[in-house]
Amino acid sequence: QVQLVESGGGLVQPGGSLRVSCVASGFTFSTYAMSWARQAPGKGLEWVSGIYSDGISTNSADSVRGRFTISRDNAKNTLYLQMNSLEPEDTALYYCGKARPGRVGVPTDAREYEYWGQGTQVTVSS
Repeated sequence: QVQLVESGGGLVQPGGSLRVSCVASGFTFSTYAMSWARQAPGKGLEWVSGIYSDGISTNSADSVRGRFTISRDNAKNTLYLQMNSLEPEDTALYYCGKARPGRVGVPTDAREYEYWGQGTQVTVSS
């Protein structure tokens, strides 16, 4: 069965950096677009950044563009999110997701992803 396991979250000061990872199993990782989404307390799931199966085409939400970088290592079945210049507003539970079969490009709607991991907490605070 599909498993997505996130790790690497933690507490970081404003302006700091953090890299979160997601190890995938149970499907052919290299053939699916993947994304990161986040959920802050009391808010809905927000799509953050996505990457195509080839690891070349990416897209990010306006709120993180220029600060967050998504990447993947298809040989290791692993998805990454490098987060720089973190702000308190970035505090959330971060999830990685697998796109539904047949989707073209990098979907930017969280509903286009059929599996999500259990999440890793990122807290930005002084």
